[in-house]
Amino acid sequence: MSETPITPLGHIRVLDFSRVLAGPFTSQILADFGAEVIKIENPDGGDDTRAWGPPFLNGESAYFLSANRGKKSVTMNLKEEKSRKLVLNLITKSDVILENFRPGTMDRLGFGYPSVAQMNPKIIYCSISGYGQTGPFKDKPGYDLVAQGMSGVMALTGETDGSPFKVGTSIADLVAGLYAMQGILLALVARERTGKGQRVDVSLLDGLVSLLSYQAGIYFATGQAPTRRGNQHPTICPYETLKASDGYFNVAVGNEKLWALFCKLIGEEALASDDRFKTNSDRVKNRPALLKILDGVLIKKKVQEWMTLFDKNGIPGGPILPLNEALTHPHVLAREMVLEGDHKKAGKIKMLGVPVKLSDTPARPDGVPPLLGEHTDEIFKKYSD
Repeated sequence: MSETPITPLGHIRVLDFSRVLAGPFTSQILADFGAEVIKIENPDGGDDTRAWGPPFLNGESAYFLSANRGKKSVTMNLKEEKSRKLVLNLITKSDVILENFRPGTMDRLGFGYPSVAQMNPKIIYCSISGYGQTGPFKDKPGYDLVAQGMSGVMALTGETDGSPFKVGTSIADLVAGLYAMQGILLALVARERTGKGQRVDVSLLDGLVSLLSYQAGIYFATGQAPTRRGNQHPTICPYETLKASDGYFNVAVGNEKLWALFCKLIGEEALASDDRFKTNSDRVKNRPALLKILDGVLIKKKVQEWMTLFDKNGIPGGPILPLNEALTHPHVLAREMVLEGDHKKAGKIKMLGVPVKLSDTPARPDGVPPLLGEHTDEIFKKYSD
C-alpha cells in the first residue's frame, strides 16, 4: 500500500466561522496544504456568497465555489444548545479558530477569544475585520471597497485626470486573507516554542496600507501625496503601458543597459544619448516628451511583433491579456494554476490553483467546495459526546 502523502498542515484542525471572502480565502489555503477545515454555516442559506450571482452552476454560486475548496460544511444554529455543545467540543480539539465578524460579535455568542483561550490555551484565534480589534474605527462595518478608498490605494489608481478607481478584484479582502494565513502560520510556529496559542488580529485597512510601499516612501520623503498616474511608474521610465498598431502592451525598462537595448531594438538609438533621456532620472523628468516620441515609433508594429522582438532580446514586457486568455495561457496552465474538480451538484468545475510550490510537501488541492451542510452528520457524530 502507498503511504498517505505528507502535507504541511495535515495535523491541523481549523474551526472556520468566516464567510464571504477574506476568511474563506484564508481557510481555503489552509485546506490546500492539508488542514482539516470545518466550516460552520447558518442553516438558513449558509455563507452569504452561496446566494451571490449570477452566474450559478446548477444552483451553486460561482463566487462561493471560488473560495471554499476542500472544506467540510456543517450547518448549525449557534444559539441552540446542541450546536453550542458541539462547538465547545470542537474548540478543545482544534488548533485554529478563524472568524471575520465585526469585533464583539463572537464575544456576544460566547466564543470570544478570552473565553476560548481559557478552554484551550493552545488555540490560535484569528480575527479578520475591516479595521482591526483596536482603534477608533474598530466597531465600524468593513468592506473591501471602503477599505480600498480609505487606504489611499484608490487615490493612486486611475488616469491622471480621471476619477479614482478600485482594483479590478477584491484586493483588500484577498490581502487580508493572505496576511491572516501568514499570521496563523507564525502563531503555530511560536506555539511549538512556547506551548501557547495567541490571537491574530488582521484588518482589511491595515493590509492595504502596508502595500503602499514606495508610494508611502515618496510621501514620507517629500510631504506631498502621490497622485494618480494611470499605468505609469512614478520613478521609472519607460515602465508603463504603451500602444502598438493593434492594441496595448507593457514594458519595464528598469536600468540603463535595458534602455540602450530598447532604443536599439525600436530603431531609435539616438534616444539613448539624448541629454533629455540619458538617465532614468532624466527620463522621468521628461516623460511627456519621451512618450510622444515612443508613441510615434511603436504604432508602426503590432503588439505581437514587439513582444517577439523584446522577448528574443531580453526586454521585460508582455501583452495585456483579457481574463479568458490569461487563464488559458500555456504558461499559466503549465504552472497548474487552473484546476478541475467534480462537484456533486455543479458538475465539473474549474478552480484557481495554488501559487506556492513546495518541493517535498506540496499542496494537495484535490477537494471541491462543499454543499451546504454536507458534513453536518459526520461532524456531529465524530465530535459530539
